[in-house]
Amino acid sequence: MPDFNAEYEVMSFAVGDTKAGTKMGKLQLKNKTTDVILNCILWEEALNRMDSKIFKTGNTIKILSATYNERFNNCLINNLELLKEAKSGIDKEEAKKLYDFVIATIETFKNEDLKNFTKTTIEKNKEKFMTAPAAKVMHHNYLGGLLVHVSECIKFANAVYPCLFKEINKDTLLAACILHDIGKIFEYTIDPESGFVDYASDFQKDWISHSQYGFSLCMANNQPMVAKMIASHHGRADWGAMIDLNEKDLDNFYYIVHHIDDLSAKFGRTCVNDL
Repeated sequence: MPDFNAEYEVMSFAVGDTKAGTKMGKLQLKNKTTDVILNCILWEEALNRMDSKIFKTGNTIKILSATYNERFNNCLINNLELLKEAKSGIDKEEAKKLYDFVIATIETFKNEDLKNFTKTTIEKNKEKFMTAPAAKVMHHNYLGGLLVHVSECIKFANAVYPCLFKEINKDTLLAACILHDIGKIFEYTIDPESGFVDYASDFQKDWISHSQYGFSLCMANNQPMVAKMIASHHGRADWGAMIDLNEKDLDNFYYIVHHIDDLSAKFGRTCVNDL
């Protein structure tokens, strides 16, 4: 049976068209007590009754009226109550501080070609880099989430680097941490008011994934080591990796950005409620 007093966190929301030509909302909620995910549908009539702000990612809401399936993991929602509105993401002051931190990190590079390439890439896309989310749902899915995620990866890299007994160039490692998700500035869109994250249709027409974009960008600029780290950072092919880390006899450097990325995705400021 559903807990009718439960509080839920909004994980994602999207509106699409039905075959009949009406609007339908798809809402994913997480029970804040049990962490159980609830997948919900809202028909156009229900959408029209509610303020769209209630569906902001990270909001805490209560289900007032709904019809559930027999397993109680899907429901048709008729009405909701907003309990607590979430932030849309980091503020401009923090964004500037984190951006300056990324640029200061790049300035430490001894490899001038790598420094110029990395800095130029970030500065050319400054506005998008400072506002893009790092994911649609899984982690750092808020305004400025990518910037937070990249900054966390840099800090993890600096922390673990002294413990790496196998030779890995530090400039290369840091550049890969900074650029591993650079394709996400084009892969996702985010509404600055609502915090809604969606996929950019134009990106999907031209690219398979953000990993492919980052790999191609680095290869085109003569940075093959950074490109290879980006190609493997998702770990497994079924998670979107171009190089599956389950393959045999891979060089050690393939693994490090994957683990750093995963640390941030698991233990970083993964949602707006962590801000």
